[in-house]
Amino acid sequence: MPGQRPAPRRPAPPGAERPGPKPRPAGIPKPGPRRPEPAAPQVAVQHLAATAAQALERADEAVDRLLDSGRDPGAVLVLTVGEPHPWQRHELSFGEERYWAQLAEGRDVFYADAALTRPARREVVVLVVNGGTADRAAAAFTEARGRAAELLVVCGDAGPAAAAAAAGAPVGRRLTA
Repeated sequence: MPGQRPAPRRPAPPGAERPGPKPRPAGIPKPGPRRPEPAAPQVAVQHLAATAAQALERADEAVDRLLDSGRDPGAVLVLTVGEPHPWQRHELSFGEERYWAQLAEGRDVFYADAALTRPARREVVVLVVNGGTADRAAAAFTEARGRAAELLVVCGDAGPAAAAAAAGAPVGRRLTA
């Protein structure tokens, strides 16, 4: 029975017998060495020693000094570990919607609980350790450090876990009262 005949073999294209990458055409530069990724900016950490009862007062002093030095109020976020800051309570008295709008507007110092779940990042974060457990203070320290772009001011005792975490951060000069 007649069938298809095999087609004659075609010659291989030129250069097919050479394994490996094809040579680059002239005029196309080879890639240079890779540049390293820019390092993430480090957040300076300042500590203001205070008891839980003194922490709010120390934080208010720190905020005043920041503003007096020319820092924009919208660049400062104050987070409390224990009881809410009196300014937070005051702002909440105008309603939740207005309170959260202030965070979004970013024109004034914003006061919130350290367990803040909304996205908030500011140049300076002041962490007020005015109560709560040592574990909560340590977790708040880690969270506050992630929210600060330049400076984290810790008012009070953030506990041994926070101290260990702070050991890897550049420590700014201690603020004095």
